[in-house]
Amino acid sequence: TGALKIELEVPIDLDRDQFLAKALQQKHHHTTSTMKVVLALAALFSSASAFMAPMNGAVVAPKTTVMKAFETELGVQPPLGFWDPLGLLSDADQATFDRLRYVEIKHGRICMLAVLGQITTKAGIFLPGTIDYAGTKFSDIPTGIAAYDKIPAAGIAQIVAFVGFLELFVMKDSANGAAPGEFPGDFRNGFIDFGWDTFTEEEKAFKRGVELNNGRAAQMGILALMVHEELGVSLWPGGI
Repeated sequence: TGALKIELEVPIDLDRDQFLAKALQQKHHHTTSTMKVVLALAALFSSASAFMAPMNGAVVAPKTTVMKAFETELGVQPPLGFWDPLGLLSDADQATFDRLRYVEIKHGRICMLAVLGQITTKAGIFLPGTIDYAGTKFSDIPTGIAAYDKIPAAGIAQIVAFVGFLELFVMKDSANGAAPGEFPGDFRNGFIDFGWDTFTEEEKAFKRGVELNNGRAAQMGILALMVHEELGVSLWPGGI
């Protein structure tokens, strides 16, 4: 089982105490020598493995090096700084980052509209008139997920068709095949500007950061509203 074999070389005329001292000295010598051999082999293997290439010939870059490429992007700010808990950017290139940023901005914009919609309807502001021929008024539609049970099927179909039209033909940027804009989420497409080109680069970066942060907050906000609605605990005064 790998036990250390020690051969003692001592004169036969030694007494008992001298014999034991000599034996311990030789045992210590052999043990020390064995440990030195093991450490030397370990060091040799470690040194050799440092020069070994991966089996597929690929060069493995440290993750910190890859992440540093995005540490200066818009949205990296205190207190979290660069935060990628799912590792989506571990092996990402610039095109992948731009696509993820586009999705983040779009989801943020949708959630900001959703939160604003709940605030508006809870304030008692509705479109005038009816939503169908049966006489259902817009003011009869409740806030939140419960609205799906009150909106007629034709109304749901119209909403889906309108959103699909916007997604395919209007709300597009370079990440979706449109002409390249200034940044991911630039949906102007040479048509709508609202004075954007009159801002300085610092003002543009500030406004983009504000939109990004508000979108992130709105995503968490609408999620909280939906979860609490399903739990039967409303976050709105007077209930949902």
